[in-house]
Amino acid sequence: MILADYVKNHINFMDLTFNLHYLSETIKQNIMKEIMSESLQIDNLDRKILDIITKNARIPYLEVARDCNVSGAAIHQRVQRLIRIGVIKGSEFKVDPVMVGFRTCAYIGLYLDNPGKYKEVINKLRDIPEVIECHYTTGNYSLFLKVYTRDNEHLREVLTEKIQSVTGITRTETLISLEESISRQIPVLSK
Repeated sequence: MILADYVKNHINFMDLTFNLHYLSETIKQNIMKEIMSESLQIDNLDRKILDIITKNARIPYLEVARDCNVSGAAIHQRVQRLIRIGVIKGSEFKVDPVMVGFRTCAYIGLYLDNPGKYKEVINKLRDIPEVIECHYTTGNYSLFLKVYTRDNEHLREVLTEKIQSVTGITRTETLISLEESISRQIPVLSK
């Protein structure tokens, strides 16, 4: 139990499975069971906190505490726990792509000559800054990308000179987004 507490407090939950290779199988199983049971214990207060902070990541903990009728310290502890168990992956500022000159949003489906080597392709795609999301998918495409470019000409350059030149990609299909109609976080208050 003491080792499990140490691991929970000092090792990122998402990296835990990679860092436990040196422990015996029994210890690994016990630690993972304890952490998984804690991670599945998201109560209504956690959900209310998540609902508030996903709408405004910069809101002071005291305001969240007032809305939840608990102390600021309780909110701080809850948020830290949610971070530790991997529910909260971080906080970020969202930049409006159009306001910084990236007016074209496109989705690109990639066909690979060997889908089993998708990780190698993903590693090469990481070097293309216009690629802001990459998903390994089922269906027609092996990978599905979201890219932002300045305009259609820039999209053509990114597509032909960067993406299609990656070894392993046999063909692409591109869909240009005309408008982002919905953009939101998952609904944490509903079960």
